[in-house]
Amino acid sequence: MITEPTDQAGTLRNMQDQLDSSASELNMPATRVLSVTSGKGGVGKTAVVSNVAVALAKRGKKVLIIDADLGLANIDVVLGLAPAYNLNHFFNGERSLEEVMVTGPHGLKILPAGSGVQQYTRLDGQLKMRLIDSLDALEEQFDVVLIDTEAGISDNVTYFNVAAQDILVVTTPEPTAITDAYALMKLLSTQYHQKRFLLMVNSVREPDEGLDVFEKLTMVSGRYLDISIDYLGCIPFDRKMHQSVREQQVIVELLPEHRVAKAFVELAESLIDTPMNNQAQGTLQFFWKQFLGVDSEAS
Repeated sequence: MITEPTDQAGTLRNMQDQLDSSASELNMPATRVLSVTSGKGGVGKTAVVSNVAVALAKRGKKVLIIDADLGLANIDVVLGLAPAYNLNHFFNGERSLEEVMVTGPHGLKILPAGSGVQQYTRLDGQLKMRLIDSLDALEEQFDVVLIDTEAGISDNVTYFNVAAQDILVVTTPEPTAITDAYALMKLLSTQYHQKRFLLMVNSVREPDEGLDVFEKLTMVSGRYLDISIDYLGCIPFDRKMHQSVREQQVIVELLPEHRVAKAFVELAESLIDTPMNNQAQGTLQFFWKQFLGVDSEAS
């Protein structure tokens, strides 16, 4: 259960100090926990997650995808997988996370969610803590964790976004998508004190369209919100993406030399090159505290 943001901030700052100290002493690389989110559905968020994940895995990164769209999951479908279990089996106590987890292309790991079950579309505090504890107990150490949230501003969306170290907002040049992206950032900023966002613009006809969206969001947020937005780039519109979805292969695998595939690879590289947000802002980033030697009692 998420505590009030003001109460949470002091505790998380203390935890971050301990994490930074322990990581430095052990000379261990930090795990990057990134939520990929959108204010509006249909902007290609899951395609971004799956293609970036495969691109990172092809580079030798240890990647975990958490499908956090707990009512209408589809990351397994996009990757051409047919998992026997999903997070619903974990939440109802039937299976452990290790039993739910499946392996995708190039060794990346996926925690698939269920579909068509409304029961877990709003996790209560007990289920959130079970998920945190079980993830913390995983033996693998990951370089990157990508959380594919559902679209909108539901409780689950805000929880997973607040929990991550970095928030990547995906939008398109459509006015409704831009408006909803701003609404999501506004909510996370004013209600949950999130101050930094990464932005990616999907389905652009030309690169200037992506920059135009970035400038519009920067202008309005600079006027009304105390946030920063880092622009990571854009993905061109191309009907080959439809072929990729139909064949249940990400385009970086299906057509690796295609311009869209190359754009996803560039996006993956931008995520690696962008400095990690070192300000504690959630809980999920501390799933990996056992690898940094942090005593669980400190939390």
